[in-house]
Amino acid sequence: MDAIWTCRLAIVAAIVGQSASSPAQNAPTDPVKVLVGRLDLDAYKATIKGLTQFGDRREGTARNRAAVDWIEAQLKSYGCTNTERVKYVYDPPPQPPRQAVTASRGAAIASGEFIRGVGGSRLRGMTLPVVPNSDPDAQTDPALRARNAELPTAGLREEVYCTKVGATRPDEMYIVGAHMDGRGFGEAADDDGSGTALVMQLARVFSSPGVITDRSIRFALWNNEETGLQGSQAYVAQRAPLQGKEDPPGSGRYPEPRWIAMIQHDMMLWDHGMPRLDGAVSAEQRPEADINIEFQSTTKFADAAITLAFFFRDANEKYATDYPASVGPHMTNTDSSPFMDVVPAISLRENERGMQIGAGWNPHYHQPTDLYSSYSDKDFRLGLNAAQTTLAAIAQLAGVSVK
Repeated sequence: MDAIWTCRLAIVAAIVGQSASSPAQNAPTDPVKVLVGRLDLDAYKATIKGLTQFGDRREGTARNRAAVDWIEAQLKSYGCTNTERVKYVYDPPPQPPRQAVTASRGAAIASGEFIRGVGGSRLRGMTLPVVPNSDPDAQTDPALRARNAELPTAGLREEVYCTKVGATRPDEMYIVGAHMDGRGFGEAADDDGSGTALVMQLARVFSSPGVITDRSIRFALWNNEETGLQGSQAYVAQRAPLQGKEDPPGSGRYPEPRWIAMIQHDMMLWDHGMPRLDGAVSAEQRPEADINIEFQSTTKFADAAITLAFFFRDANEKYATDYPASVGPHMTNTDSSPFMDVVPAISLRENERGMQIGAGWNPHYHQPTDLYSSYSDKDFRLGLNAAQTTLAAIAQLAGVSVK
């Protein structure tokens, strides 16, 4: 049986098995609901706030390395003590000229006009330019400007992950990831402090005493996403050949369990709707905000990824407290991309990456204004609901029990 069908059947079998034997139906207390209840808005916000102490965490800088150390220490403090690092070398290209971003008016796409966005998406409605800020002087806070002053240098890069080892199927694994680096000379609170904090909070809950999973779960915080996914690419190149190999033989230890699926989280806070013609965006989270679950329809694992995406949507329906989820076919420009032709992969976001983020719907995207203070509790709660969604889905797929 080829790898595509093996992974597809693993996803379907896990989903069918959980659907046929729902913990809520067959146990006095639903363990998934118990674990979702252990997620906390204040803890999620505090983790994002902790990440912002390192500024934008730009790769190849001391602030990025300090953030990696802090993340690892936090994971260990949660009880996810089985931490390791991936190491690789990255040589950044010459720095482009400084470019501060100025406010601009929106542009309307005409009725019937067909404009492609990234990932195969189609742009519609109002759009704004999407130009990352590359001018450190655009940051008006002098303390933050000083914190972000160091520019990247070539050389060694590191990223950290920790693993919850499965009790009965330690040789099979779900990878739950986010990228910890940022850009734009802000605090990278949304991009991607929000996704990193989500993964860290899931590691905390799954690593708490009495939580057992049949399958393994790896919580990975990628580096170098903002420069072209080099961190996740390094992981795939180094670790994919090791999948499912018991080391040493007969030990029951699997340094790299066989991948069942990969789930990425990238920008989780901002869903304020389409910009107006003057370029302004609503200051309030829209009441109909949702979590966007995306797969890539052109990958050879598309069928299994679709099944996985809708399983996550169903988990949101059952367990998320406030915001719904929707499914789209244009996953792109995030760390699930290096995995998507190796294993079924999906990503969770605040908006559709191609049609909405790619059309300038988030004014803080790669800007000095991506600050913790730029977001309200309504924004943070959207990220918390994404955490509830992923936790509920992975808990079922990995086979969780709580003692």
